[in-house]
Amino acid sequence: MFPIDFFWRAADRWPGNIAIDAPDGTVTYRVLAERVAALATALQAHDPAPQSRVGICAGNSAAHLTVLLAVLASGKIWVPLNPKSTPFEIRRIVDATEPSILVFDADCAALLDGAPGERIATHALDAEILRHAGAARPVLSLGRDDTQAIKFTGGTTGAPKGVMQPYRAWVANIVNQIHVWGFDEHDRYVVAAPVTHGTSTYVVPILAQGGCHVIMDGSGAEAVRTAFRERGGSIAFMPPTLIYMLMALPGASRADYPYLRRLIYGGAPMPAEKLRVAREFFGPVMATTYGQTEAPQLLTVMRPEDFEDPANLAAVGRTTWFSEVAIMSPEGTLLPTGEVGEVVARGDLVMTGYWRLPELTAKTIVDGWLHTGDRGLIDERGFLYLKDRLRDVVITGGFNVYPIDVENALGQHPAVHESAVFGIPDDKWGEAVQAAVQLRDGCAATEDELIAHVRARLGPVQTPKRIHFLASLPRSTVGKVLKTSVRDLALAQTAS
Repeated sequence: MFPIDFFWRAADRWPGNIAIDAPDGTVTYRVLAERVAALATALQAHDPAPQSRVGICAGNSAAHLTVLLAVLASGKIWVPLNPKSTPFEIRRIVDATEPSILVFDADCAALLDGAPGERIATHALDAEILRHAGAARPVLSLGRDDTQAIKFTGGTTGAPKGVMQPYRAWVANIVNQIHVWGFDEHDRYVVAAPVTHGTSTYVVPILAQGGCHVIMDGSGAEAVRTAFRERGGSIAFMPPTLIYMLMALPGASRADYPYLRRLIYGGAPMPAEKLRVAREFFGPVMATTYGQTEAPQLLTVMRPEDFEDPANLAAVGRTTWFSEVAIMSPEGTLLPTGEVGEVVARGDLVMTGYWRLPELTAKTIVDGWLHTGDRGLIDERGFLYLKDRLRDVVITGGFNVYPIDVENALGQHPAVHESAVFGIPDDKWGEAVQAAVQLRDGCAATEDELIAHVRARLGPVQTPKRIHFLASLPRSTVGKVLKTSVRDLALAQTAS
């Protein structure tokens, strides 16, 4: 079974349901299935070769969802191109993956200047669909390890790498999403995060159950609130930063979200204190998943009911179906319950490798285990607790300091909006713990005050030696704090 088959079955079961609710109109499952079949046939006509690449550079829209589904239906490989990226980065990805077809929004055209590949603007999709109207649904003859998508990743540090996500990983994700969240035909998913990123893992699971994708009218926190308040939104995935913005909107209240039943955060951790605040505001609907592009979205899951136990506020969940998650020592030995080591995973969710990078693939997948680069532990109940990225552990005076612990402590101060903790080379300690802090609007705090606050909670070893105040923490285009950039700013301030 292929990922697109979940959609085909839903279209046959709920033909009259609304599949996409966009500002410019609605699309039923019957119509969407007809359009996807026609557009998939058009893509095959442009390039008959199976497993050729199709790059899509577009914002969230009904057209974007339609062409993404058509790529899945055509047996081709989806290459998402971030419309908020730079021409240099887009060209680097295009040159690496060599897509034969590039689909783009009109305002993304400049990002593709000079890039090879046949081009189709999203405003021209209707003509392609009309040309192939009535086409049968394509029949695919591919294996479970063949590639469905190549998604580029680099986290907050390092050069981006093309992750080959196979059909089996997408199927495992779809089944787990439906099982864990209980999606049904009444759900209305607010497309708050970019389709090019985390939202893509929710596209098919929602459609598989007859639900509806709600395309927002505009962007930003106010547009998200409107989609929930006025258009019946019941589910969304978004980064923690957007959740904080929703709570900070003028006049914000739980009444703005009358149908909300699942608010899933990801892409970055949420400190325990902020999670408490979010649960108080939104109610028992908060949830999260742990995964990475190399094992998309949900190696582990925290359901809303899992957060009822205060001991679980710092956890990222229990292992999902079709995957194994374990903790491994630097020597390659699996560690027992409660010991800290590298998080490793194997199973259907794991990528087949990095695009045209066999040596890096061999270093990352060893004896079937994906080495995530994250440190953590699994408790006796099976809950995974992350400590940090291996490279982000600060070793100061011979002691390991996990930045997330310090960030959690800083987040408990009422004036702190968000923080990033890192190590700076130090002649005495080897590395000194430092932090960059973004304060809440209208709030004030001194460096001495925050240092004392952390020291009282964590003791002297984990207390930052210096705190840098920034008006805004630098972020990626999807809202992740860029720790490398934060650290560079701190080094510059230290040197001045």
